[in-house]
Amino acid sequence: MRDQAAKLRELAARAKTPPAAAPATGDGGRVIAVTSGKGGVGKSSVVANLGAELARRGHRVTAIDADFGLANLDILFNLNPRHNLGHLLQGQVDAAQVVAEVTAVPGLQLIPGASGMEALADLDSAGRERLLAALAPITADREFVLIDTAAGIGRNVVDLCLAAGEVLLVTNPEPTSLTDAYGLLKILRQRDPGVRARLLVNSAQDAAEGRGVHAKLAEVVQRFLGGGLESLGVIPRDPCVSRSTTRQSPFVVAYPRAPASRAVAAVADALLETAAVAGGSGGFWRRLLAVGS
Repeated sequence: MRDQAAKLRELAARAKTPPAAAPATGDGGRVIAVTSGKGGVGKSSVVANLGAELARRGHRVTAIDADFGLANLDILFNLNPRHNLGHLLQGQVDAAQVVAEVTAVPGLQLIPGASGMEALADLDSAGRERLLAALAPITADREFVLIDTAAGIGRNVVDLCLAAGEVLLVTNPEPTSLTDAYGLLKILRQRDPGVRARLLVNSAQDAAEGRGVHAKLAEVVQRFLGGGLESLGVIPRDPCVSRSTTRQSPFVVAYPRAPASRAVAAVADALLETAAVAGGSGGFWRRLLAVGS
């Protein structure tokens, strides 16, 4: 593990460009950070269902629960993993033992976080190096790596988003959620003006409300930050979402014909229609080490 960390440090030292400008390396799949300025907007549900939808289409997908300290993706997948990132950080297990297969969705893997672990919630550089060196090899063959970040503007959140290059910013129509989404986007663009962030409006009354939310936020972004804000779609308010959470199953699996499921399928279509903008999962890990140093 120490040798892997040394190699990552050497690669990071060579990088002279901002994270989003890193050249494509072809080493690994597409990395998308799913984030939000405010908690409670359904970010983890988006990760679980988008990951399940992509896997159902035959893609190899890994979801990483990077809400360090307050992880819950394992609950949404009805998993009870024996090991998590906390055990890996403490050196109790190796990386392969942390990976959990989502049995209900072949092709989908979960790397679970740890709940209530302060050391993960605020990683120091040494802890980050250990995790990166361990996780980089086991995500190299995955077509999609979905990072479920914590909510807010903490260091881990910002660094994960910048390293990923592709950011899926989740909000709902509430004014507080929009304000916090704008605040997070402002920080990301201050750090890297070229970061690609697209908006997903969750729990909208209907598509028209979702489009209105996007238009409102995009106008504010254009006025005060410059540049546009792409929309990746709208997920409508749907009773099947809460039902699936109770069942601990992604709603795209439990209720594939539900309006929310069709909306997630459209999000997957939109992602697949656009090319990755960064250098794969291998490049992601190198950039994360660089932005965190």
